[in-house]
Amino acid sequence: MFSFENFDLKLDTDFIGRNFIYTEEADSTNSVLLEKGNKYTINGTVFFTEKQLKGKGRKNRPWYSAKDLNLTFSILLAHKKYLSGNPVLLNFAGSLAVANALENLYQFRVELKWPNDVLVNGKKICGILIESTSEGSKIERLVIGFGINVNQTMFQGSYAVPPTSVRLEINENAERERLLAEVLNNFELLLISLIESPETILKDWKQKCSMIGDKISISEGEEVKYGIFEDVDENGFLLLKDQNNRIEKIHYGDVSLR
Repeated sequence: MFSFENFDLKLDTDFIGRNFIYTEEADSTNSVLLEKGNKYTINGTVFFTEKQLKGKGRKNRPWYSAKDLNLTFSILLAHKKYLSGNPVLLNFAGSLAVANALENLYQFRVELKWPNDVLVNGKKICGILIESTSEGSKIERLVIGFGINVNQTMFQGSYAVPPTSVRLEINENAERERLLAEVLNNFELLLISLIESPETILKDWKQKCSMIGDKISISEGEEVKYGIFEDVDENGFLLLKDQNNRIEKIHYGDVSLR
């Protein structure tokens, strides 16, 4: 059972997670916060559920998470300074928040996979999904959803990257409250850095992305492109160098090593 007292003792933020909603079940934490006309308007609201009935990742792929074992939550960003920012770099900030928490608490060697995965020992331990709602060209609200495998040891479905969990890596149960607080603490600091010094977020993310310089394939639908992961640009987009040394900017896609 999730302990609010233990979580609150470890939370050290000004606004992220100070409005904390806990539920046993929800369709999707992102969907709840994005639902038109809902009551959640406070910037930094965290919506946490023990079980998502319709959890999803990129391209609406299902995200399976066993009840009471993991961390499935979303953060609402409603302030205009976040709504006008670069969502790719916001995604990077979320990845770094998880990576730093895992390194600080468990001394894991964490790698970040473009655009939104967190890996430990080459296996996926966390996925992140950013979604927003708009009125015309204006973004009204934005949420960043996290699915972190904590104490789950068996995973259903098929995966391009094999999954893992904190429990599988340390061979004992992990305290979810401590990990969640650490992620939120990190995320608030990284949000501040994102506003004041976005190049720092980009630099720190690149240091944890070991695929830069490798031969990769990028698939999006039926289309597959091949080349070298040359770099990411100032906006966080992947720069792919083909066999003729031409550089193509990639905005989205699934990356695999060749």
